[in-house]
Amino acid sequence: MIDTYTAELVRFAEQLADESNQLLAAAPTTARPDSKADNSFVTEVDRAIETRLRELISDAYPGHGILGEEYGGVDVDADVTWIVDPVDGTAHLVAGIPLYGTLIGVSRHGRPWIGVLDYPATGDRWVGVNGSFARRNGQPVRTRPCADLPIALVTCSNPDFFTAEEFEAFTRVRRATRYAMYGASSFAYALLASGRTDLVVDAGLQPYDLFAPAAVIGGAGGLLTDWSGADLRLTSPGQVLAAGDGRLHAEALRMLK
Repeated sequence: MIDTYTAELVRFAEQLADESNQLLAAAPTTARPDSKADNSFVTEVDRAIETRLRELISDAYPGHGILGEEYGGVDVDADVTWIVDPVDGTAHLVAGIPLYGTLIGVSRHGRPWIGVLDYPATGDRWVGVNGSFARRNGQPVRTRPCADLPIALVTCSNPDFFTAEEFEAFTRVRRATRYAMYGASSFAYALLASGRTDLVVDAGLQPYDLFAPAAVIGGAGGLLTDWSGADLRLTSPGQVLAAGDGRLHAEALRMLK
């Protein structure tokens, strides 16, 4: 069970996802990207969605902070902060791969609290409250038990984001697992919450990539930390280890260290 205020924010987060879903579903299939300073893609769709979501959040909750990928942060030290990635997987959108979507996270006292992951091209939406529940398209989901790396299915967004030292650490984990897959971005975190995979190892990510998935995974019985094992914060490094089973998380953490 969740309290009335949490339920109110979950409903509003889903309303934001409805808004972004309509804008993203109507986006041209031949969206022309610009390149940002880090060589990642951005389109007018990214900018339009974030602008709209920020307007809605500011109108509804003027005392809350906002952090977005395209337009930065305002009052991010507030007790409650909305953390928005308007189009997670912009490269997928540009390439026509249907694994792009909008991530809407809410932090409380700087920690992941509420998350919505919405993917209009696949018709999927995950909603979760850390420590309470997670749902996919309205149906409850849970992570699956997996205690040992040799039977684990691991995913990674993109090893190109890793430094040489990070890639060496990741390789130790990857070689110990049963199978590794790449390139699903936040969709891989959602599938871990649904019990379809066991482990995610990533680096080079930002809070807007992670807070919504962390809340959903935490609501589904899993956990997401940095590579030191510390809980996710807005100031955390972009090194991420997510697992559906705490025993597997501990084993992978030892190998990363």
